[in-house]
Amino acid sequence: MTETDMVHEQIDTIDALMALYVAGSLPEPARVLVQSHLEMKPDNRSLVNSLELLAGEALEGVPEAAIADRDGRLAAIFSSASPVKAPQTTTRPENALFPQALRSLLGFEAEDVPWRRRLPGFREYSLDMDGCEVSLMWIRPGRALPAHTHKGVELILILDGAFKDERGRFGPGDISIADETVHHRPVAEKDRPCVAFAVSDGPVKLTGSFRQMIGDLIG
Repeated sequence: MTETDMVHEQIDTIDALMALYVAGSLPEPARVLVQSHLEMKPDNRSLVNSLELLAGEALEGVPEAAIADRDGRLAAIFSSASPVKAPQTTTRPENALFPQALRSLLGFEAEDVPWRRRLPGFREYSLDMDGCEVSLMWIRPGRALPAHTHKGVELILILDGAFKDERGRFGPGDISIADETVHHRPVAEKDRPCVAFAVSDGPVKLTGSFRQMIGDLIG
């Protein structure tokens, strides 16, 4: 796994994550995770709009600089094809589990996920993308994942259901940000499965007592 921008940036709050999103500094799967979050919680786009405004004002303050080979660059621009702008989807289709951005990234719908059973009550679909490990997770109601910490940054977007850990509750549209400072044991709520989209740039390190670890692995 190669290093990504998430390794070099401090992502410990939603504000920091949104700032990197606006700056275009996130690897593609992390960018899609944030875009999916904004589809699910469009009210949170106000922060992104404010950051984009600040970025625009800062750009206006940058001193002008001469462009080398100005005529040649202009000729190349005008001779190229017009870019096709992807439509911005602000609302999800009714009953759609995956936001549009996530469906476009993965190339399939929620009902077509090729799940693999990793542990009793825990299914996963994973792949490597842009230097990150990308995964979908399905967690049985009431199931606890083994206690762990992270050797990199892990972003989790809750798509359906919810989980709780030492930090609180994460429900649909919420983003969990975890790194080596976070030691947690997520537990899915008991009323429905928890389905989530995760992007990480480092491995998980199991923590907790041996007895608890064995119990959580058995499920």
